[in-house]
Amino acid sequence: MNNLKEVFQKYAAVVFFDTETTGLEPERNQIIELAAIRIEQTSHGTLRMANSADLFVKLPEGQKIPEKITALTGITDEQLEADGVSEAEAAAAFTDMIRNDNGPVLLVAHNIQFDLLFTRSMLWRHTGNGEERFEAADYLDSLTVYKDRRAYPHKLQNAIVAYKLEDKVQNSHRAIDDVAALFEVCKAMDDERADLLTYVNVFGYNPKYGVSGPRLDGVTYWPQRFNRYMQPPSYTLPALAERSS
Repeated sequence: MNNLKEVFQKYAAVVFFDTETTGLEPERNQIIELAAIRIEQTSHGTLRMANSADLFVKLPEGQKIPEKITALTGITDEQLEADGVSEAEAAAAFTDMIRNDNGPVLLVAHNIQFDLLFTRSMLWRHTGNGEERFEAADYLDSLTVYKDRRAYPHKLQNAIVAYKLEDKVQNSHRAIDDVAALFEVCKAMDDERADLLTYVNVFGYNPKYGVSGPRLDGVTYWPQRFNRYMQPPSYTLPALAERSS
């Protein structure tokens, strides 16, 4: 088992995270659930969960969760009211999660462009050093990696099945379950081929639709078509992008 060995030779911590939102547009919609786990390596080379968060986030006064979002996630307005924290509190918790006091931090999500735009918008709306830590971090999109490994479809649930993790994790459209599943999927992908570092700050996008939302500084965006089998090292998306740059 590789246990993300090369990744932790470069990064002091890896933060796996996921959001559930009221829609698709960060400027108009809101995060209603934010989940993250911060993984660090011990002196013995094993991995430990150094921090975790699973937060319902209250909406601005007068706003309600769209019915289709409640149907998808199971999150209700009543849950947000009873158990939710303010967006400012969620921003502070995420800022603490991505702290880089001890070295560089890698943020990981499945279709990370979506989650990064929402968390960045959240941090922009609140003061503090969250933006600085966000911009100092590196990013890994597990979706881009997976699209180089397996045929369509490419949802997290498909990766769970492909790597035979059904008995270990669950995919429930709840952020905290998806984060735990993502951690296991990334370990499995690293065991399969230890090239995750080549995908850092390289995001694939569907050439039919283009990049979703504004491009993030420091990220290379490259069109990524569907593949029918695992791509050899010289034909992975990072290799293609590097040859063409």
